[in-house]
Amino acid sequence: MAITDWPEGERPRERLLAHGAEALSDAELLAIYLRVGVRGKSAVDLARDLLHRFDGRLATLVDASLDELASVSGIGMAKAAQLKASFELARRALSQEMTVRDSFSSPGKVRDWLRLKLGSRGHEVFMALWLDAQNRLIKAEELFAGTLSQTSVYPREVVKAALANNAAAVILAHNHPSGVAEPSPADQMLTATLKEALTLVDVRLLDHFIVAGNAPPLSFAERGLL
Repeated sequence: MAITDWPEGERPRERLLAHGAEALSDAELLAIYLRVGVRGKSAVDLARDLLHRFDGRLATLVDASLDELASVSGIGMAKAAQLKASFELARRALSQEMTVRDSFSSPGKVRDWLRLKLGSRGHEVFMALWLDAQNRLIKAEELFAGTLSQTSVYPREVVKAALANNAAAVILAHNHPSGVAEPSPADQMLTATLKEALTLVDVRLLDHFIVAGNAPPLSFAERGLL
């Protein structure tokens, strides 16, 4: 049955207008963006298929390639391109917000951005958010990438990047593809080493986040680990 044949109170667009976007499910929000379905499937059915293809995880869907999105029956390259554009706009909106506001006073936005950026990576990525003296974002930079189990992080290279970006402070982040956000002893040792190295060049380490799937990223500062 087409969505236009549904009772008005059950149609995603009408529900959004009446109750706000937060009242809709992931599939309903995607359906509004997709607009139309295919023969035998409504836009909501198509959105559910799309989510199912990526294990029901929005973070995995956001990080999917154009070819992976287009391979879902009923999506195709045109819809895949539209989806990729919308995901990139969301990342850029959060990034721009951090360039004009004190990133450290808006940890929710930092967490949201990191989850979009790193939540579904299949290998470990270590990145730095370089900040100016007002804690505004200068640049978000992926510094190292590793295997599924570990990343080689070189303190000297981190310090060089800090100086190259004329940073006054930094927020570090890396992902755990295992889906477990708990910091390992190695994570804690690395953080302590980096904090000491950065202090020598007057760069403050404000936090280190571990990103694991859709869960809120873990903060070393909130855990008292800095």
